[in-house]
Amino acid sequence: QVQLVESGGGLVQPGGSLRLSCAISGVTMDYYAIGWFRQAPGERREFVAGVSSAGVELYTDSVKGRFTISRDNARNTVSLQMNSRKPEDTGVYFCKVQIRRADYWGRGTQVTVSS
Repeated sequence: QVQLVESGGGLVQPGGSLRLSCAISGVTMDYYAIGWFRQAPGERREFVAGVSSAGVELYTDSVKGRFTISRDNARNTVSLQMNSRKPEDTGVYFCKVQIRRADYWGRGTQVTVSS
């Protein structure tokens, strides 16, 4: 059974940094792209960053230059380093993997950017 568990969320001041982790079990993630998404209160879930099986990174425009996604295949984890946080980065952050057209999501971790 594929499971994803996010961690590392919390409260951070504007301009601060936070690092999220996504631990994946039940599958060897070497062959799959992994993505991070977020959902602000009352908003749709949106793509934030992704990394392909080859390590190619992709970011939504609003986080380019501030966020960095990385994968550790040996530990089956994907991380999201978030710097220069802004209030609009607030939301629940989810990681996702797609395996043979099926999407697997974690339960999310709350990130709040506030002074």
